[in-house]
Amino acid sequence: MKLIVFLVVLPWVAVFARNFSQDFDLTWGSDRVRILNNGELLTLSLDKDSGSAFQSKNEYLFGKISVQLKLVPDYSAGTVTSYYLASQGSTWDEIDFEFLGNLSGDPYTVHTNVITEGKGDREQQFRLWFDPTADFHTYSILWNPHVIIFYVDGTPIREFKNLDSTKVPFPESRAMRIHSSIWNADDWATKGGIIKTDWSKAPFTASFRNISAQACIWASGSGAYPCSSNSWQAKQLDAPSLERLMWVQKHYMIYNYCIDLKRFPQGLPLECAATT
Repeated sequence: MKLIVFLVVLPWVAVFARNFSQDFDLTWGSDRVRILNNGELLTLSLDKDSGSAFQSKNEYLFGKISVQLKLVPDYSAGTVTSYYLASQGSTWDEIDFEFLGNLSGDPYTVHTNVITEGKGDREQQFRLWFDPTADFHTYSILWNPHVIIFYVDGTPIREFKNLDSTKVPFPESRAMRIHSSIWNADDWATKGGIIKTDWSKAPFTASFRNISAQACIWASGSGAYPCSSNSWQAKQLDAPSLERLMWVQKHYMIYNYCIDLKRFPQGLPLECAATT
């Protein structure tokens, strides 16, 4: 399928955020953000008064977005560190990685969601096969006209396909920015809100580096640009990748909305019949 976008989309570029101050804006809690190592490292912190966040200056329509992230160590219960793509408006699109904190020694939960036209409820949750607080690990979102794939260190953990025949909405017309934040969500994040944030252990700090966007930069105007000449635009999971995906989902998935009959007593969402 050849994608024709009827607004000006600049050609594919690889953007490496060597200096966070050049490629990103601080959106809230700016006094809790630190940019270190000549702009190559950024930390977000949360305390009782506020969290913090940043977003990309550019908007993108399709691409592969990656970040290296080291999560809040030790006691992180009640906190959420998020990394996601999102458009604007009341009927927005969003592709989420959210990392739900836990008690010291207990594993993080990786919470993923896909929101289309303002509607979500497509959560899948995972444990990780390593300690995400001990070192940096790479989390990627591949988003093209055919599929959304979530990766951890190059291993696919989730895919959400564009199923035209089912009339399931797919994010394909709204440009999105890259966002990251850390915030308090102790009403739901850890054991359903039973475990609360311990503010005596604040500040809670997550670290980011090497954000890259191999993507089509969106710009206003008129005309068309056939943004279809790059490998990620047509990429889908091959047989070995599907095997790795199924391995992760068998051993590390802890919640899948597509099998939650109690949540959807009138019937599972349409896309669930075609998910892997």
